[in-house]
Amino acid sequence: MGRLTTHVLDTAQGRPGEGIRIEVFRLSGSGRTPLKTVTTNDDGRCDAPILEGDDFQAGEYELVFHAGDYLRQQGIQADEPRFLDVIPLRFGVADASQHYHVPLLLSPYGYSTYRGS
Repeated sequence: MGRLTTHVLDTAQGRPGEGIRIEVFRLSGSGRTPLKTVTTNDDGRCDAPILEGDDFQAGEYELVFHAGDYLRQQGIQADEPRFLDVIPLRFGVADASQHYHVPLLLSPYGYSTYRGS
């Protein structure tokens, strides 16, 4: 069964990104349909797949990571507005029977992502 998961790593501090709010949307044309909101646990992961089963279909999605809130809670000093605050990641799912893992590697001034396993 296919599923969508994520993992946030705070590369500046060398630890999981705990307590990061993530909004999940399905995209269609110029529209966005909110699906759910999740929060990362103490390992920087969600306690369950973000989407799976009938809720996970081929198409385009967006994960919106509220990184600025996390960075503020960590006491990381930065000019306001922060260089990174809300990070939207848009990606496509061609085969919903597969596992799509979309991690975020985060620091106050940069991030990266990839399709993991």
